[in-house]
Amino acid sequence: MKLVSAMLLLAASAMHAQTQQQVYQATAEHPTPAWFVDVAAKAGITVRNVNGSATNKRYIVEATGSGVAIVDYDNDGWPDIFLVNGQELEQDKTQKAPTNHLFHNNHDGTFTDVTEKAGLVSTGWGQGTCVGDYDNDGFDDLYVTDYGKNRLFHNQGNGTFKEVAEQAGVAGSGKEWGTGCAFVDYDRDGKLDLMVANYVHFDLSKTPAPGGEAGCMWKGAPVMCGPRGLPGAKNILFHNEGGGKFTDVSTKSGIEKTDAHYCFSVTTLDYNEDGWPDVYVACDSTPAILYRNNHNGTFTDVGPDAGVAFNEDGREQAGMGSTAADYDGDGHLDIFKTNFSDDTSTLYHANGDGTFTDVTLAAGLGINLDALGWGAMFADVDNDGYPDLLVANGHVYPEVDTAKLGATFKEPRFLYWNQGNGKFKDESKSGGPGLTERLSGRGLAVADLWNDGRIEAVVNNLSDRPMLLVNEAANGNHWLGVKLVGTSSNRDAIGARVTLHGQKRSWVDEVRSGSSYSSSSDLRVHFGLGAETKLTNIEVRWPKGEREVFVVEGVDRMLTLTEGKGKPVAP
Repeated sequence: MKLVSAMLLLAASAMHAQTQQQVYQATAEHPTPAWFVDVAAKAGITVRNVNGSATNKRYIVEATGSGVAIVDYDNDGWPDIFLVNGQELEQDKTQKAPTNHLFHNNHDGTFTDVTEKAGLVSTGWGQGTCVGDYDNDGFDDLYVTDYGKNRLFHNQGNGTFKEVAEQAGVAGSGKEWGTGCAFVDYDRDGKLDLMVANYVHFDLSKTPAPGGEAGCMWKGAPVMCGPRGLPGAKNILFHNEGGGKFTDVSTKSGIEKTDAHYCFSVTTLDYNEDGWPDVYVACDSTPAILYRNNHNGTFTDVGPDAGVAFNEDGREQAGMGSTAADYDGDGHLDIFKTNFSDDTSTLYHANGDGTFTDVTLAAGLGINLDALGWGAMFADVDNDGYPDLLVANGHVYPEVDTAKLGATFKEPRFLYWNQGNGKFKDESKSGGPGLTERLSGRGLAVADLWNDGRIEAVVNNLSDRPMLLVNEAANGNHWLGVKLVGTSSNRDAIGARVTLHGQKRSWVDEVRSGSSYSSSSDLRVHFGLGAETKLTNIEVRWPKGEREVFVVEGVDRMLTLTEGKGKPVAP
C-alpha cells in the first residue's frame, strides 16, 4: 500500500512538474508586463482565412471576418484551437474549398491539424463560434454562425464531430446573417440554451456596388454598402428541450423585440448579481443591448437604463467586440466594448447597483482613435491580480490605404496594462513584435494553452494567416486556473460565479461561452494572484443558484472543482 501511494505521489509530482515547465520560455530579458511573440508558424498553425477577395472588399460580407474558439475537445486537459473560415464570392472549382480548422494541442508547443480526422471539414461563410456541452455528455460541442445556415457540431466523444444543426433545430432559416453566439442556461434547468446575434439581412443580388448609393461613401471615397441602409435582423434564442433538440423561443422570450439593430458580439454576465445570467450584445451603428433576465423565461432590454447602450455623451457607437471582468477588484463585473475607427473603445464600470458608468477617459482608454477594434478580452497577462486588455484591430475598407483616409487597413494589436488603480497604460508599442506587426485582426480568444500559468492569445486575421501570441516576459507573480464541473447544473458550469478569497483581497469571475468578437475563450477561469500564495477558500455560485465553499491548498496550478463536493452555503 505504501509503495502504491509513493508511486501515485511520484506520478502526481511528475505531472505537476510537466505543467510548470514552460514550452516557450519566459525570460528576464524582456521587462514585464509583456513581450508577445507570434509563434503560429512554429506551432504548425499556418492555414489562411478566406473571406471573399483578400484585396478588394466590394461587399460587407467580405469584411467582417471570422472568430476563433478554444476547446479541449478530447478532454486531455490541454486546450485545442478551432478557427472559423469563410469562403469566396465565386469559388474556383479547381481549387480546394476553404474549411474551418481544428488544431490538436500536442503538449509540446505545437499543434496538429486534425480537421479531416475529426470530421469537421465544412465549407460555409463562417462568422462566429461558441463552445458548450449542450447534451451534458462530458464532451464540448461547437456551434458556428454563418452568412447562411448555422452549423452545430456534436462532439461524439471519440475525437470526431457530427454536424446536427438541422435535426437539433438550430440551423436557422439561412436568411439571417449570424455573428456572435453563446451557450447559456438562461432558465437554470441544467441544460445549455443558445443565444445567437444576427447582423443584417444581406442579399448580394440586391446590394449596390461600392459608391452605388449615398450611404456607400466614407470620407468621400466609394466603399462597400452597409450596415446602414440594409435591413436589420432579429436576434435568436434557442431553448434546449433535452434529447438533442432546441426550440426557437425568440418571440415569447422578448429577445427579438430589439429589432433594427446590427448585432455582433455576445457576452453573458450576471450584471445585477441576482443569480440569473443576462446577455450583453455589442451592435454596429446602433445602441448596444443588455438583455435583463426576468427569471420567467423572458428578457427586457435595459441597456439605456443601465448605462451601457451609449457612451458618456449619449451617442450610439459602432460596437464590434465585448468582454467582461472585474478589472478593479471591487467584486463587480465591468464591460469593455470595441468600436469603429474615429472613436474610442468604451469601458463601463459596474456601480454595484445594476448600473454602469462610462469611465473610458478616466481609465486612460480614450486613445488610439484611428484604430478599428474587433476581438477583445480581459486577460491578466502578468498575473499581478488585475485583468489587462488585449484588443485585435483592423479596418474594413482597403481603400483607407490607397485613398489615404487617416487609417490603415492592417493594424497592430493593443495591450492595455491594468495599473491596479483603475487606470490602464498602453503597452502596445513596447509589448513585443506580436503586437506591433500589422494585420487586419478579427476574432480573438485567450487560454493558458500549456497549463503553465501564462495566458496566450489566438487571433483570426481577415484574409490572412492567424496569430498565436505567447508572452515571453517573466514575472514572479502567482496564479490559479479553475475548471468547474457541473452535476445538477450544466456540465460546463457555464454561468457559474467563482470568488477567490485571499489573505488580503478577493477575485471574482464567471464561466462563459462566447464573448470577444464572435469567439469563445477557454472555459477554465484564470486568476492572476500577484504575491498571494495562500487562499482562504473558493466560493462557487453554481448556475442553478446553489453556493458551495471549497478549501484549496496551494496555488500556481490547475484545479478542478465539482458541484456537490464542496461545503454548502446557506441561502
